[in-house]
Amino acid sequence: MDAQIPDDSMALDLLRKDETLAMRRRLIGQSCRLFYSDDPVKIVRARGQYLFDETGKRYLDCISNVQHVGHCHPDITKAAAAQMDLLNTNSRFLHDNIVLYADRLAATLPKQLCVFYFVNSGSEANDLALRLAQQYTQHEDVIVLDHAYHGHLVSLIDISPYKFRKLAGQKEWVHVAPLPDTYRGMYQEDHPNPGQAYADTVKDLIKDVHQKGRTVSAFFAESLPSVGGQIILPQGYSIKVAEYVRSAGGVFVADEVQTGFGRVGSHFWAFELQGEGFCPDIVTMGKPMGNGHPLACVATTAEIAEAFTANGVEYFNTFGGNPVSCAIGLAVLDVIEKEDLRGNATRVGAHLKNLLTELQSQHQIIGDVRGVGLFVGIELVTDRKQKTPATKTAAWVVKRLKEEDQICVSTDGPWDSVLKFKPPMCFSMENAELVVQCIDRILSDKEVIDLKLENEDI
Repeated sequence: MDAQIPDDSMALDLLRKDETLAMRRRLIGQSCRLFYSDDPVKIVRARGQYLFDETGKRYLDCISNVQHVGHCHPDITKAAAAQMDLLNTNSRFLHDNIVLYADRLAATLPKQLCVFYFVNSGSEANDLALRLAQQYTQHEDVIVLDHAYHGHLVSLIDISPYKFRKLAGQKEWVHVAPLPDTYRGMYQEDHPNPGQAYADTVKDLIKDVHQKGRTVSAFFAESLPSVGGQIILPQGYSIKVAEYVRSAGGVFVADEVQTGFGRVGSHFWAFELQGEGFCPDIVTMGKPMGNGHPLACVATTAEIAEAFTANGVEYFNTFGGNPVSCAIGLAVLDVIEKEDLRGNATRVGAHLKNLLTELQSQHQIIGDVRGVGLFVGIELVTDRKQKTPATKTAAWVVKRLKEEDQICVSTDGPWDSVLKFKPPMCFSMENAELVVQCIDRILSDKEVIDLKLENEDI
C-alpha cells in the first residue's frame, strides 16, 4: 500500500540541519527529547508510511501510530483545507460536524457508550475521564497498572507509575496493580488461567484499599499496555476486573489513545478483544483520531454524563470538537473504511508476527514475540531462561536500523528492551518483510561479534 510520493519541490527547507538543531537546543526545553537524540533525523516531508529528510533520503516509519491512515493522506488534507476555508470557530457555536462525527463514533462502540466530550489530546481525554469517574462515584482512589502511562498533565502523572516513580512518588489515593504480563510477570503463559489470576490481584488490591478506609473510584488501564512493553492482556482479565471494580462502586476506564481505530485489525477497539459482552464505563481516545491533527475524545454512558452535568459546573473546550477537527475525524473514518485498513492491519500484522516468530527460532536473543494487528513487540533478552532484558542490544538494533536501513523503530517496556511496531495502518507486506530481513542481518552480525569476542577470551 505504497502511497504516491510528493515532489521534492513541495518541501520548503530554509535552514541547514545543524542550524535547526542549534536553534532547537537554544529555544526548546531540553526535556522535550528527539528521536535518535545523538544524531537526530530532520524530516521535511512525508507520505504514507515514509518519511524524507532534508537530503531526500527515505525512511520507513514504524513509529508514527499518530499518522494512523498514513502521513499527509490526500483525503485528510483535502477535508481539512476545505473546512478551514469555510469555517473554523469556537466549539460552543452550533455546527453539524461535531454531531455527525459523534454519531459515526457511536456506531463503532457498544450502545451504552453514547455521550461524547471532544478535547485536543489523549492527555486531556484521560484527565477528563478521571474527573468523570470521580464526580460519578464521589470517590477519589484510582487503581492503575504497573508501568502505565496515561499522559503528561499533573493529574495523569499521578496515575502513571512510569512517570511518578521518577518524580514525587505514589500518592495515597493511587494504587498499583501488577501488569498482566504473561511473558515475565507473576502469572505466565503456562498458568491455567492467567486472566483470572491477574484479575484476582486487583480484587485483593480493592480489599487493601477498603482496609485503609478508602473507596475505589476507577480502574484505569490501556486496553493494550504500550509503555509497559506492548502487552497483550490475557483473555477474560478485563471482564473480571470490571466485575470487581463495579462491585466496589467504581468504574472501568479503557484508555484507547494508542490502540483504537482498528489498529488491532479484528476489532475497531482493542478492549473488544476481551470478549463480545465487555463494555467499559468510559473510553478515551486520541492519537489516531486526527491523523496528526490534535483531536481526542471521551465516550461514556448517559448515567455518568448526567452526574457530571449535575455538579452545576459548565464544561467547555474552546477547540475540542471544532469544525475543522471533526471534518478531519470524519475523513479518517472514511479512509479506514474505503481502504480496508483494518483488514490490512490483520493481514500485514499476522505476516509480520509470523516472520518475527520464525526469526525467534534462529536468534536466542529474541525472548518473546507478541502482538495483534499492527501492534507488535519483540522482547530481547540476554538469557532466555532468566529473561534478562537486553536493553543495550535493543538500542543498538534501533540505531543500526536507522543508520544502515533507514528504518525508524523505537523501544519500550520497563527496561527499554522491547522493539515496538505501531506503524501507519497502510504498512505493507513488503515493508514487514524488509524490516524482518534487516533485523535478521543485524542480530546475525551481533552473534558473529559475540562469538569472536568469546574466542578471543578463550
